[in-house]
Amino acid sequence: MREKLGRRVTRLLSASMHSLVASFESRAPESLMEEAIREMDGVIEEARSELGRQLAQKHLAETRLGEETKRHEALGGQIEVAVAQNRDDLAEIGIAEQMDVEAIIPVLSASIKDCMEQEKELEGFIQALQSKKREMRAEMAVFRKNQTKERLPEAKDRASLDTKAEKAGSLFDRILENASGLPARGLNTGSAAKLAELEELSRRNAITERLKALKTGKE
Repeated sequence: MREKLGRRVTRLLSASMHSLVASFESRAPESLMEEAIREMDGVIEEARSELGRQLAQKHLAETRLGEETKRHEALGGQIEVAVAQNRDDLAEIGIAEQMDVEAIIPVLSASIKDCMEQEKELEGFIQALQSKKREMRAEMAVFRKNQTKERLPEAKDRASLDTKAEKAGSLFDRILENASGLPARGLNTGSAAKLAELEELSRRNAITERLKALKTGKE
């Protein structure tokens, strides 16, 4: 959805009154201008809604991150008590739970970072669209003032408008630039099962090593 919104934003920012003039033969120019501004209002509202969703998602991720961080700390204290009382069975369960929490924390941190980046991008969309809207309104006011003239604006005026559109487009080309992701790899059922077994074996070994380190530190 964000990519689709980005394309719409870029198209609107790249538009100029000169491009609307090209349609004057089939439609009233003033109505085309008003339609363009209404569309811009709609995209601004859509960007604001998406910004609200990102803010809510970030808040939930931050709340969960705080809870998981506190749980990890609490488990650390509980594991130390179990080790001190030679309850290896309980210590192992605590360590396993602690490792699960450690796997969740970086995911939540990455989600928060992504939300912050999207917030910045969406705020940029909104600010640029509002600026373009003010520009279009000013241009429409000039057009209304000069609409009784029989000829179109001079070539230098059209070039000036096109230059503004090109600058706006370049700005959003930079905003919309995203890093490429790595392609996913497919695995057959047998390989997937073996990898799962290998992962579990490695996990059990890590639990044992952490327990050993805790017990060694108490000696």
